[in-house]
Amino acid sequence: MNQVSNNALLSFALDLASAVTQPNRFEQLVYAVRATINCDAVVLLSHSNGVLTPLAQRGLSEDLMGRRFIIDEHPRLKAISSDHYPVRFPTDSPLPDPYDGMVLGHDENLPVHSCMGVPLYLEGKLIGVVTLDSIQPGVFDDIDARALEIIGTMAAMTLNTAILMEQLENQSQHAQNVLKVIGEQSSEMIGQSKAMQDLKQSINLVASSDFSILIEGETGVGKELVARALHEHSSRAEAPMVYVNCAAIPHHLIESELFGHVKGAFTGADRDRDGKFLLADGGTLLLDEIGELPLEVQGTLLRAIQNQEIQAVGKDQIRKVNVRIIAATNRHLEAEVAENRFRADLFHRLSVFPIHVPPLRERQGDVPVLAGFFAERFRRKLGLQQLTLSASAIYMLEAYHWPGNVRELEHVISRAALFSKAEAVKTGQTNGITIISPAHLTGLQIDNSIQEKIQSNETLRPITGHQETIDLRLETEAYQRNMIRKALETNEGNWTKAAQQLSMDRANLARLAKRLGVVVAKEVRS
Repeated sequence: MNQVSNNALLSFALDLASAVTQPNRFEQLVYAVRATINCDAVVLLSHSNGVLTPLAQRGLSEDLMGRRFIIDEHPRLKAISSDHYPVRFPTDSPLPDPYDGMVLGHDENLPVHSCMGVPLYLEGKLIGVVTLDSIQPGVFDDIDARALEIIGTMAAMTLNTAILMEQLENQSQHAQNVLKVIGEQSSEMIGQSKAMQDLKQSINLVASSDFSILIEGETGVGKELVARALHEHSSRAEAPMVYVNCAAIPHHLIESELFGHVKGAFTGADRDRDGKFLLADGGTLLLDEIGELPLEVQGTLLRAIQNQEIQAVGKDQIRKVNVRIIAATNRHLEAEVAENRFRADLFHRLSVFPIHVPPLRERQGDVPVLAGFFAERFRRKLGLQQLTLSASAIYMLEAYHWPGNVRELEHVISRAALFSKAEAVKTGQTNGITIISPAHLTGLQIDNSIQEKIQSNETLRPITGHQETIDLRLETEAYQRNMIRKALETNEGNWTKAAQQLSMDRANLARLAKRLGVVVAKEVRS
């Protein structure tokens, strides 16, 4: 029975009171909920414009944090969000659970059996949701409704306070950073690594200025995403952002593309045409692959940037523009300057504030989060009820070195989603959970030792450098569950023999198995 006592509510209130002052305040809120209500998984999600975004979670696979749940596409989340009171779903509810197959320590094909959601409303506005899930059926049935309402109210107030404090801290940090720069926010960037936190801090620091920005990074790291974030967080966000791929324009047409031309200026110029500088007037101009720009055009571009003046090809009149320049390249421009392949004066004009976008291999812990983000995107595109990644698939993704970076990861997940869907259709899978396994991750060159671990179904641990927080209860329960299943398999489902092997009383073993949600075939008697 999962009752909530007055002492538990008091402890919950005290935990929440201390949570808002902690740097990991959202995680602390989740811990407080889980300490009050026994369950396998808890997720805290914030609400904005019909989308629920995970802020913290315990008990589910890491890729959950990269997922974004559109409320109208998830019936259970819609039911929770539409109500002002906690919602408990019956065990036989036909509504698909958004976390099916994602509960840690359980069979990936096993759907959630107990689900409850607490909508977090403040002054009539939905600010978030707390979801609680368990593999064991009926664990939330006996919780007092009034206690749940109290938990929901306190959690909503705490979440609101935590969000406000985070905003104030960010504003304070931004103000301090601006003071450090003498004289001197949608494109969501997915990632929780130290490298990504540093990148986001750089973006927040310089976005509101009119500095020229040089974004450097390997192919596929997301340089265009960084440029969009800079524009959207700037004072020019309402004005256009115009994109130019310098490598895709024929050399003899680059000046026309950038500055425009008049009719008859050259063969094929059958009408006047505005250039990209004029289209971006008042906004931002992104010059992608700037390292591919011919030397003879670089001088003209330098003058346009310095003077904020352009001259259309074939026209004598000079026109003033107000354009912020963001340049991006996968080359190391300083080396290009040393080799006389790029003008030093243009390089210095562009790199007033350089930003380096880290390769995926340096973003420790971000691969599962990004994989979850892409999995959720392709789940929607393919019309799947649920698309998850097996533990061995995540292990395999983390073992790969990703020469093509985030773009390559996106392509790998897109192919894997198609392969896993085809397999589910072929095998007649009916539980709605489509699982990406290592077999679906094509094109990855993985070390043989990693392959052997995956093939031998060893217990796979994260191989990234960051240290994971260990939930002792979860780890212990997962170990017990595994031992019970192995004992029953060894003894062909005979509970008496399995209990003897585990040095337990048969009745105690049965009770423990029931609590852990161990599902086995009917007992075979000797």
